[in-house]
Amino acid sequence: MAITQHRLGSGFGAHSTADDVLTGIDLSDMTALVTGGYSGLGLETTRALAGAGARVIVPARRPAAAEEALRDIPKTEVHALDLADLESVRAFSDRFLDAGRTLDVIINGAGVMACPETRVGPGWEAHFAINHLGHFALVNRLRPALTPGRSRVVSVASSGHFLSGIRWDDLQFRDGYDRWLAYAQSKTANALFAVHLDGLGAAGGPRAFSVHPGSILTPLQRHIPREEQLAQGWITPEGEPAPGFKTPAQGAATAVWAATSPLLERYGGAYCQDCDLADPATTDDMLVGGVKPWALDPAQAARLWDLSSELTGLNAFA
Repeated sequence: MAITQHRLGSGFGAHSTADDVLTGIDLSDMTALVTGGYSGLGLETTRALAGAGARVIVPARRPAAAEEALRDIPKTEVHALDLADLESVRAFSDRFLDAGRTLDVIINGAGVMACPETRVGPGWEAHFAINHLGHFALVNRLRPALTPGRSRVVSVASSGHFLSGIRWDDLQFRDGYDRWLAYAQSKTANALFAVHLDGLGAAGGPRAFSVHPGSILTPLQRHIPREEQLAQGWITPEGEPAPGFKTPAQGAATAVWAATSPLLERYGGAYCQDCDLADPATTDDMLVGGVKPWALDPAQAARLWDLSSELTGLNAFA
């Protein structure tokens, strides 16, 4: 199925919050899983979904910290999961499936950005391993919990994908590490994952989308020194977010919209921005946004899926 990639006129925009897009939507019969759901945008996503009635599962590398962050949010539960460790992904998924539970929504929101060179598993570069491969493994393992025609999978990508497609000649940065290109490649991978997963829907898979949440200051920037954030124009000299940056509640809105909007029932595989489908990018200005063609290429998406399956040993949607 061809991907529709242009604004639909959702009625929402850059200033809409996660609560705004859920106005009038009852999620009391739904169960959602939100990785990274106890910090930054993920916490706002969890808060909004639970506020609309959903049961929200929050897998966490730091369960104690997650329990503390979520203690005042009803209908949430925390389970141990480390996306950098495929054995941890397997253990979490087995426990979930053994309980006979189902999932209506998976939001793949956890990740790292511009971190120092780090190797995990069998030497995989950390951005690619955590942001992409860990989520690839999680969704594949949880396939029995997904309901065809009902479940949705949302991958939190970024306009950072503007900086790099998939580096097929040096995927793991063996020949020199660049933290921003590593992040960018992983965000392109997030978008391509949604493209191919949605394309497999005819075989009983879920609807899938990727989203750019916008520019927001969250703990994701923990590896970026203050001086660099100033130089990039992300913060003012007083340490406040620069004009044009969203609040966390606004940043969470697009993922929540993609996970729940009735407007998207006939669409899939698309890249979303500002609570709507994004237009194709016409400039290299990441603040303007849109989506670059390499993040929507079905052939690249299929190649990445096959490679990810080979690396993780998983392909539940074959």
